Amino acid sequence: MFRFIKELIFHLTRGSALYYVWIIALLAIIFNGVVAYTHQLEAGLIVTNMRDQVSWGAYIANFTFLVGVAAAAVLLVIPAYLYHFKPIKEIVLFGEMIAITALIMCLMFVIVDLGRPQFAWHMLITPNFPNSLLVWDVIALNGYLVINIAAVSYILYRKAHGLEYKMSIMWPIVMLSIPWAISIHTVTAFLYNGLSSRPFWNASIVAPRFIASALCSGPALMILIFQVARRLSDIDVTDTAIFKIAELIAYAMGLNLYLFGAEIFKEFYSDSIHLAPMKYLFFGLKGHDILVPFARTAIVCNVAAFFLFLNHKTRENFLTLNVACILVIIGVFIEKGVGLIIPGFVPDTLGEIYDYFPTATEGKICISIWATGALIYTFMIKTAIPIYKGELSLLSKGVSPAISKMRS
Repeated sequence: MFRFIKELIFHLTRGSALYYVWIIALLAIIFNGVVAYTHQLEAGLIVTNMRDQVSWGAYIANFTFLVGVAAAAVLLVIPAYLYHFKPIKEIVLFGEMIAITALIMCLMFVIVDLGRPQFAWHMLITPNFPNSLLVWDVIALNGYLVINIAAVSYILYRKAHGLEYKMSIMWPIVMLSIPWAISIHTVTAFLYNGLSSRPFWNASIVAPRFIASALCSGPALMILIFQVARRLSDIDVTDTAIFKIAELIAYAMGLNLYLFGAEIFKEFYSDSIHLAPMKYLFFGLKGHDILVPFARTAIVCNVAAFFLFLNHKTRENFLTLNVACILVIIGVFIEKGVGLIIPGFVPDTLGEIYDYFPTATEGKICISIWATGALIYTFMIKTAIPIYKGELSLLSKGVSPAISKMRS
């Protein structure tokens, strides 16, 4: 085991010039974010643009988006383990790693959003369970993180011993992970629509919209990551697997747009006082229109991506496929980010309209967390691939062939 760990560490420290540039760039971004977060800890949340009127901002917007990315791993788990679709079965491990990375980033965004994170542990020793939805969210996110870590660790443990994993052990993990994946985004949605004084969120359709949009943006991000991974490594990602994921995105995107249209109809046709947040988002309210360009961009991106995914010719052409994936990520990020969080606070209880836009401090911290996620996933995939392919093993008495070749 000691030799095996040494080989893993050696493997992490060796790579091409591009690999070193990538790692150094990520570490520089992370350091910049740490400096910004240190400033936030010292001065308080006043260094952000969040105020009493809009108390959630860029941090929670990123958190909400990443919960969807984590939940989207179920789109690979079902065809891989339940239907034994071989092309996806070969890459489901790397999809679960994306879920682990996304969940770690989710927890980081929650921590930086707390004004006094040193007291967060109080919630764990005196939880208001089961009345507190926040406690439910903590259980859902951490539970799903443990499930994915268990699945990935077991598969790699078996591979390191030169053995295939046993479905008798994986089956309970898979059957638990599927409803749990749905639950993490459902509970996150409940955090919003359980607030009856916020009419923009207080709708039963929020949870289904969260799930539908998660099954669009998460797999789209996976498609892009898988293409980069197979170009820079020997990971076996077939075109068949990528095109099947793209086809599933087309169905989810159609459902997402349908639910969005139903919400638009309900709000504008009723034309009640609760229409104000939606007007603020799409048309502006009393001269305040800072979010209008973002909201309209999201609609254009989502609709354009839907038609690109719907047509099998554009879906199976990597140029148009990648354009569609980028459009989905942008559209859903805006829709579930600024398009969801900020209008829920506008106008406030006194009728005030506060235009929120992230400060440079918030931007640096957000980018550094994304860089941390990229670094974590880079290290995970760099160690997992040689184990998965049998190049790093606990069985060999000497140094593995891959390491020997690298040293020579």
